[in-house]
Amino acid sequence: MNSETIIPKTVAIAKTKLNQISIMKKVTLLSLIALFFISCADKNTAPAAPEAPQLPVLSIINEDVTTETEYPASIQGTVDVEIRPQVSGNLDCVLVDEGAYVTKGQSLFKINERPFREQLNNALASLHAAEAALINTQLEVDKLTPLVQNKVVSDYQLKTAKASQKIAAANIEQARAMVASARINLGYTNVKAPVSGYIGRLPKKQGSLVSATDIEPLTTLSDVHEVFVYFSLGETDFIKFKSQYAGTTIGDKIKNLPPVTLILADNNAYAKAGKIDMVDGQFDKTTGAITLRATFPNANGTLRSGNTGKIRLGINHDDAILVPQSATIEMQDKVFVFTLNKENKVNKMPVTIIGKSGTNYLISDGVKTGDQIVLSGIDKLQEGQLIQPQKAAVEVAQIITKK
Repeated sequence: MNSETIIPKTVAIAKTKLNQISIMKKVTLLSLIALFFISCADKNTAPAAPEAPQLPVLSIINEDVTTETEYPASIQGTVDVEIRPQVSGNLDCVLVDEGAYVTKGQSLFKINERPFREQLNNALASLHAAEAALINTQLEVDKLTPLVQNKVVSDYQLKTAKASQKIAAANIEQARAMVASARINLGYTNVKAPVSGYIGRLPKKQGSLVSATDIEPLTTLSDVHEVFVYFSLGETDFIKFKSQYAGTTIGDKIKNLPPVTLILADNNAYAKAGKIDMVDGQFDKTTGAITLRATFPNANGTLRSGNTGKIRLGINHDDAILVPQSATIEMQDKVFVFTLNKENKVNKMPVTIIGKSGTNYLISDGVKTGDQIVLSGIDKLQEGQLIQPQKAAVEVAQIITKK
């Protein structure tokens, strides 16, 4: 191949490469222009800001309400008595069963009476001997009296006979007392119910040796035709409780107290209302609480001594601020509400709860009359968020409005 053939081929290859480079530059330029327009289009078509949510709001007003607070309570019969033997002996008979209802004077236990009957017989024999000795001394006095009058014997003998007569009379009184004591001990062998009520456990069985010094009683007996329900109030609650009822003394205030409700262990209310009739004379130093007692009728025997429950007590609050529980949110042991400012933006405010009335909280601090709070949808709200307020369709619920 000669040089004249090589030169044209080289020139052709060079022209081809220049054309390729020119095409690549044009493509690159067109790509940049396209990216520029795309970015501009993205900016122009960016999504609009989300619309402010429509949420119900409520204006705070003051209400006169009665809150109901529950206090743990223990129940006792009006009479809870331990049945104990008053004499020692073998338990011959157990005449009742555990849980049985007995009436006053009914026999419960029978202790072996033979030793005590023999003691009574011995005491009666001593009494008869003392009575006979008195007769003998009387005969001696009758014999010596005329002899002294006739100066046959000295009056010393008569005085001695009269002294012996007085000793015999005293012996009779002593013997009678021993007879009475023996009768009492014999009666103690028949253990009777001091009141009507329900029998408790029977730890002693027939044949057991019982004694008046036993630590454990024969049984317990509870008179529960009425029951006492004991509960305690702290100092603050007691001051509020005491201040809202008329009367200058505790006795006067007790007369003006309303009936109270007993909540049983199954969270149902006892059918009968009770009446507070006793306030303890002093606070317990260890607990800082004072004990109150309410009496409830229990004709059907529904309540038993040893039951537990709760006393539901109503306390009046004048001009209280109520906030629905559904409008609150709890975070880190604090309760918050979302208030609405003039720009329809929400602010998260902590509130202080002093009580509960139905489905509402009583608030002492955090919001005031006239403030607006968000009622629902608060779990998704953030501080300073804009909303579209809507007037609430529901009213703040109340349990009792003060009349």
